[in-house]
Parts: sequence; C-alpha cells; structure tokens
Amino acid sequence: MSERHHVTGLAVYLAVFLALMVFTAVTVWASFVHLGPFNDLVAMAIAFTKATLVVLFFMQVRHASRMAKITVVAGFLWLAILFGITLTDYFSRGFLG
Repeated sequence: MSERHHVTGLAVYLAVFLALMVFTAVTVWASFVHLGPFNDLVAMAIAFTKATLVVLFFMQVRHASRMAKITVVAGFLWLAILFGITLTDYFSRGFLG
C-alpha cells in the first residue's frame, strides 16, 4: 500500500505560528477582562481553537487518512465528555451549601 506524503510549506507553518501567537495574546488580554460567568467559556474556546490549529497543522491530521481523522474526533469528543463531567461538579457546588 503506497502512502502519499504531503509537504507543507514554510509559509503555512509561519501563518499558523502567527495565529497561535495572536491567540496567546488574546488569552492574556482575556485574563484581565472581567466577563462575569463567561470567563471560563472564553478561555476554553481560545484553548480549543489553539489545540485545533496544533492538531490540524503540526500533527498533520489535515492530510491524514479518514480513520486517523475519526480517531482524533473521537478523542476530542471523549475529552469534551470528561470536561462536561468535571464541570457538573464545578457548577453544582452552589446547590449544596
């Protein structure tokens, strides 16, 4: 079975690096802005976006087989489930006391 090897250009890596640096600056900025109950949501959205960029470009999932893409999506879904379970504890603490 012959595998295609895709070569990603330097310009793409530099653009992704620049995007990651911009999102890092947005993360720092967001930490100083009071968004009320949305602070955690904004932080998670920024982190998810940065993780997606890393997975797609630096881990070459964009050019991977369909099975590899399904595995990555399943991993992210499992991570979302684990975060959801953790957040149920975090959000229900006010109900008990």
